[in-house]
Amino acid sequence: HPDKNKDPGAEDKFIQISKAYEILSNEEKRANFDRYGDAGESQGYSQHQHRQFHHFHEGFYFDESFFHFPFNSERRDTSDEKYLLHFSHYVNEIVPDSFKKPYLIKITSDWCFSCIHIEPVWKEVAQELEALGVGIGVVHAGYERRLAHHLGAHSTPSILGLINGKITFFHNAVIRENLRQFVENLLPGNLVEKITDKNYIPFLSNWKKENKPHVLLFDHMPAVPLLYKLTAFAYRDYLSFGYVYVGLRGTEELSSQYNINVYTPTMMIFKEHIDRPADVVQARDMKKQLIDDFLSQNKFLMAARLTNQRLFQELCPVKKSHRQRKHCVVLLTGEGDKFAEAYEAFLTFAVANTKDTLKFVHIYNDRQPEFADTLLMDEEKYRGKSVVVILERRNNAGKIAYKTLEEAWQGSKEDNFILLDLLDQLRTDPGLLSSETVLADLNDELAPMFLIRWLYSMLDYISDCWDSLFHSNWREMMPLLSLLFSVLFILFGTVIVQAFSDSSDTRDSPPSEKEETAAKTEKNDASFSKESNSRIPRKGFVEVTELTDINYNSNLVRLRPGHMNVVLILSNSTKTILLQKFALEVYTFTGSSSLHFSFLSLDKHREWLEYLLEFAQDAAPIPNQYDKHFLERDYTGYVLALNGHKKYFCLFKPHRSGDEGGTLGSCEDYDSSLHTEARGKSSCSPGSRSIKNKLHKLSFWMERLLEGSLQRFYIPSWPALD
Repeated sequence: HPDKNKDPGAEDKFIQISKAYEILSNEEKRANFDRYGDAGESQGYSQHQHRQFHHFHEGFYFDESFFHFPFNSERRDTSDEKYLLHFSHYVNEIVPDSFKKPYLIKITSDWCFSCIHIEPVWKEVAQELEALGVGIGVVHAGYERRLAHHLGAHSTPSILGLINGKITFFHNAVIRENLRQFVENLLPGNLVEKITDKNYIPFLSNWKKENKPHVLLFDHMPAVPLLYKLTAFAYRDYLSFGYVYVGLRGTEELSSQYNINVYTPTMMIFKEHIDRPADVVQARDMKKQLIDDFLSQNKFLMAARLTNQRLFQELCPVKKSHRQRKHCVVLLTGEGDKFAEAYEAFLTFAVANTKDTLKFVHIYNDRQPEFADTLLMDEEKYRGKSVVVILERRNNAGKIAYKTLEEAWQGSKEDNFILLDLLDQLRTDPGLLSSETVLADLNDELAPMFLIRWLYSMLDYISDCWDSLFHSNWREMMPLLSLLFSVLFILFGTVIVQAFSDSSDTRDSPPSEKEETAAKTEKNDASFSKESNSRIPRKGFVEVTELTDINYNSNLVRLRPGHMNVVLILSNSTKTILLQKFALEVYTFTGSSSLHFSFLSLDKHREWLEYLLEFAQDAAPIPNQYDKHFLERDYTGYVLALNGHKKYFCLFKPHRSGDEGGTLGSCEDYDSSLHTEARGKSSCSPGSRSIKNKLHKLSFWMERLLEGSLQRFYIPSWPALD
């Protein structure tokens, strides 16, 4: 094929083979070729030419099987046609049916030599597994491309398994043993329990807890046959299965008690009585049809307990016509020894009178209180006693017709006679069920708790990830590998950037720790000012620029919409202390790209500040210029949040030293968190402590600023900063 073989002559050879196949596969063209030496219908060839070709052809024998490849739909193997799947058929029928039996699906296409190679093995295994109850499907990737992509098949041939709506790919050699083992591995591992003389009594006694009949399979095979596992999967909601290997030591008592023929496979069903089976089937060659017929007739207990709505609907189906009436006899009882005698009498009556049109069930009042209250109408004479109700379901909405026995059920001969008489009358007089009501859906008593369901879901997810990681092909692994490499790249890049950043900080800092301490203590103010204006500060600091006439327009007047400049007011004497405290308070807000941080010198621009504060007289009254303390007004510690685009500002007034919380953030606390290395020379005087306390609770003010809950003071225009 030219798509597979890059040889320049491959295309010509491919055309020749295709033409030969086309001629030999068509009877008319083949006859023309034999007669005239050409497949065309033109008969303008001379007899001489025909004879020459005829003599040449007679010396060779062309076997049609040599060209018998399913390269197109006309010659495709017809054995796969009954298994062909379409997208809607797969979604609407195959996926729901996969909860009852597993499916083995093959993805094939035209011009696929590997598909031809596995065809004999596939035919044999498909026929064998289909007889055991496995669903078989074939998807033609050329015609059902959407379904092939939905299944995750990116190459042909591909074989996959489908069970419980989950897809699993087959990755081993296509031989009979591997395919059988693959199907067996799809099934859950706890479907069939191994039974011996030691555990058969506890196994059969679980009928009351599980509310299911129990099935024992006796066979001379050491491992559980695949047919039994598939059967157990199909009926897992109705029956519990156990397997007895009769050739194993430790099963003699079990085989002897139930009189088992060790040479013939035997299947027994146990219901309410574990000392004797309710039904038995024996056959040398146990077929699927025989097993299905046997189990479908014994799916329920003789007097099953209604534990959920699905079971109620199956045991008591809706009336379809007057000729298909089905009635349910319900025993409303309780748990414990007090009600045991009444239940045993009801069970005995059910065994003697069960028919196709009559089912016997019981229900616990305390577990289904809404159901019981609806039927008993909260009558006091029935409280704490067992009651029998005969009902007929009228529709799927919960409407029923029913009749309650007038007296409580005690299981006496008189009770049996009254109930039997009512059932006889009911066959001829359906109007005997005179009461009607609507029942709510039953609670699911056997459903696991939410935490357990979540845990099971998590385990299934981990199992799927593990299977995908170790058994998927490269194309299926690409999304996971892409995500993994992206995470590793981001982590590696972060480490490299951090390493270069740390090395840059190391080169900038002095080599000696003692020299570093000395330099900081001698040039604290100068170094801080240089760092804040020339480069990005180290971790724990904030880049704060001085607002001057040079950068006034760019940092305020022409500030982009949505951006704000947070300006700290300080003086030369308080510059170092306030800047350090300011950086500590606003550090957590530096992640916002819309916030810029600056400081303004009060010694240089007092008039500009007082002009702005005139628009916030309520918050910061300006003293009269004739006041003798006019020039002594202390604005250090004020913080302005300036919105240059909308021409407004928000104001933070510093706390006084006597305010609540003024002693918080003391000099010792601050120095230990921000400048541990300079602790010995830090200023802890009362004056420095009061200056720091001016910015106390500035971080809370910043939070309100970002929330937009602060008062705004609008101005007509920004004044010039001289």
